[in-house]
Amino acid sequence: MGILNEQQLQHAKKVMEEYLSAPADEDGLSPLEKSHKDDEDRIKVIENELDPLLTEYLENKVSLPEFRLKIDSISKRHQHWGFKGIKGQMFFNMVIKVSDDMDECDQEIKAAIAVPTNEQIASSRIKTFRSYVKRLGDEWVEAGNTRHGCPKVGSIPFFLSYFWQIKDYKTWPVYYTNSVNIMSDLNIWQSTGDIAEDYLIFKRIHEELSAYFFQVSGKPFDLYEVEHVFWYRGGNPYLALKDNNKVIPPIDKKPKITETDGLPDSYIPPIVQILPRIAMHDEALVKAANQSGTTLDRAFEKYIDSAFTILGYDTQLMGQGKGRVPDGLALAIDDNYGILWDAKIRSNAYSMGTDDRIIREYITTQSRDIKRRRSLRNIYYLIISSKFTDDYDDAIRFIKMETDVSEVSLVEADALVAMVDQKLRAPLQITLGPDGLQRIFSVSGIINAEMVLEQLI
Repeated sequence: MGILNEQQLQHAKKVMEEYLSAPADEDGLSPLEKSHKDDEDRIKVIENELDPLLTEYLENKVSLPEFRLKIDSISKRHQHWGFKGIKGQMFFNMVIKVSDDMDECDQEIKAAIAVPTNEQIASSRIKTFRSYVKRLGDEWVEAGNTRHGCPKVGSIPFFLSYFWQIKDYKTWPVYYTNSVNIMSDLNIWQSTGDIAEDYLIFKRIHEELSAYFFQVSGKPFDLYEVEHVFWYRGGNPYLALKDNNKVIPPIDKKPKITETDGLPDSYIPPIVQILPRIAMHDEALVKAANQSGTTLDRAFEKYIDSAFTILGYDTQLMGQGKGRVPDGLALAIDDNYGILWDAKIRSNAYSMGTDDRIIREYITTQSRDIKRRRSLRNIYYLIISSKFTDDYDDAIRFIKMETDVSEVSLVEADALVAMVDQKLRAPLQITLGPDGLQRIFSVSGIINAEMVLEQLI
């Protein structure tokens, strides 16, 4: 008898059918075709780079520092696993950072990431490594540091399964946060908090769905393919908002749920979920704003401010009749940084060259004033819009040279939605600091939803 009941199987089947029937994208590839291509690419990376490197490390031919750096380099060049996020490379870095005994750390990591031969050994390795990581964290705090800089034990299933699948991807699925979230949303499974038991159930559900999807579709489904079904359902839930051919109905202020709708599973508040539509200058929302006695520009600023508040920042709206100033300010006092942001509604794409001189002028004043009054280490400047043209390099360079901002980020509205979604799903896991949201803003350039999910899940 399987883990899933008939109703749960039907929920999973519906998502699988949506994945198989999804149309091609602008590159002419359907999600199914694209996933097959991606799998071919990542298997090549495993065979040619990751597996040989892991073998060398386990055989003591590569040191722990060298192994960590090479894994980081490979994951940045081949972004198939999301390992550079907070549960992968960031967790790896933190474990090494808080360890006082590098020889012990080396042995603990070697013992944990070696591929298990069965589920009992897998469970034992997760529990043993959890005890080690917890002890590191406790010692770090006892030495006068904060829990903020400790490696989080909740990252362990992803971290270990990433390495296990390098050696045997047909047996050990990667414990993706996205897959966990979608399984929860579909009422297929709820995690218990016992990370060893949770991973084993996660693995067994993947195996059960692999066989079931093959049975009902006639198409082969390995563990990677099951992962793709979940990724299609939740990996980029904001894609529909970018579809210019899709007719988007006006907002229903009192939405009604019928028997056939099912219960809502979105974590995103309506005032945040609507940001991509506002950013694209949706005509239905222009009329809705007028009827509410405001403008779409003002609503955009207000809702962005709300998004930063939900994320946990100390926020302030600065625009609207206050002269040449940014539209808003978001402060992370405990993490010693602030964000100045501007909202730009564009039906197509925003170009940095439009008003970068004006931006430089008021950022110079505001960033220096904030640093002086607040004694913040970093100031980030964000422009939030629907899309951006690619002529931003010079504008960003001049802003960074002539003002006190550390980085300049061009944030697509759906990226901000993705941040709120992930924060509300895991409020204790997603911090404002360098192990969380701050990492997203620490590199200049365009930030989209996919990049956010890569970093946070």
